[in-house]
Amino acid sequence: MTTDDLAMPLALHPLTYLDEGAEVTVGRADIDSYAVLPADGAALLRELERGVAPAQAAAWYEQRYGQQVDMDDFVAVLVELDFLSDGTTAAAAGPVRWQRLGRALFSRPAWVLYAALLTAAAAAMVRRPELAPHYRNLFFTEYVTVLELVLFLGQFPLLLIHESFHALAGRRLGLRSRLGIGRRLYFVVLETSMDGLVAVPRRQRYLPMLAGMLADLLVIAVLTLTAALLRDPAGGYPLAARICLTLAFGTALRFTWQFYLYLRTDLYYVVVTVLGCVDLHGTARQLVLNRLHRLRGRPDRVVDETTFHPRDLAVARWYQWLFTGGYAVSIAILALAVVPTTLRILHTVFGRLTGATAAGAAGLADSMLFIVLNGGQFILLCWLIRRGRRANSRERT
Repeated sequence: MTTDDLAMPLALHPLTYLDEGAEVTVGRADIDSYAVLPADGAALLRELERGVAPAQAAAWYEQRYGQQVDMDDFVAVLVELDFLSDGTTAAAAGPVRWQRLGRALFSRPAWVLYAALLTAAAAAMVRRPELAPHYRNLFFTEYVTVLELVLFLGQFPLLLIHESFHALAGRRLGLRSRLGIGRRLYFVVLETSMDGLVAVPRRQRYLPMLAGMLADLLVIAVLTLTAALLRDPAGGYPLAARICLTLAFGTALRFTWQFYLYLRTDLYYVVVTVLGCVDLHGTARQLVLNRLHRLRGRPDRVVDETTFHPRDLAVARWYQWLFTGGYAVSIAILALAVVPTTLRILHTVFGRLTGATAAGAAGLADSMLFIVLNGGQFILLCWLIRRGRRANSRERT
């Protein structure tokens, strides 16, 4: 910027501020653009927002904090964050859709209902242990493809319920959200993004983060109670009841998956918020890479660790071992269990298709459906990996 530019006040969009001690989260709620600034940086921004020219604001900052500030760099950051206005008034953000539904879903009467459902389901499991989630409940049919198809089609709407609880818990606070498809190592996942959560007081962030796990527990409870109601007088469970128990077990597995913090699950974000971190996963990952670069004798590729957020760096000193161990276990499971099992199944499937293994019409249909379902998931995973690498390449350039 020129000297004349620094002498003229800047036009800024309306900004929100969340003071958290030494740091302040500042952003535009209408476009979900946020940044974490030190307290003195936020104070300087407030001066600019009051209509003080950048040159005068710099003089005020030097007088108050005893050090100079590079206003050119500071204003460039504001431009990058889209905080500066071109003189036109930004369109007012409309009301968040489904906000009333979100408030109703997490109201006191709703919590009473949830407690009643969970208590009833727990009582049913105690009374009839076969209703509790167990791997035996998974095999309601002898056809593996039918089992996979039911899990695939049945779990998809349950995944949407999980993500909808996240979104509605945020929308009750006025936060916008969007649903997308992401990847955690070799897992394809649905994920709800709520960028505005960083501008919400910390104690109000936990429910939007944990709402998906609440949804999973409620789904397990409803499916379990449905199976109990469908139980016939002779003590058996019809097909519909067995399918309910199968889906309940699949949901229970997804619930336990949230404890794999190294995959940035719901509980990971809770831990990060409790510990006051900003990017714990990224910092731990870079610490591991730095260690590997030093072992390989490539100090030129080591990233300066003083550039990390101090809190992230402190926690990542021990979290990096959980990060490394978790990924090692996941890769070991992939190599020792998933790949051999998949190869064994593929051998059977292609044996049926080529005629090497005897198979009737049902066997051929079973094999074709298996290829379509699993091939589609593999293609999706490859596309997500490629998309992630392209995004990383754009960030580096």
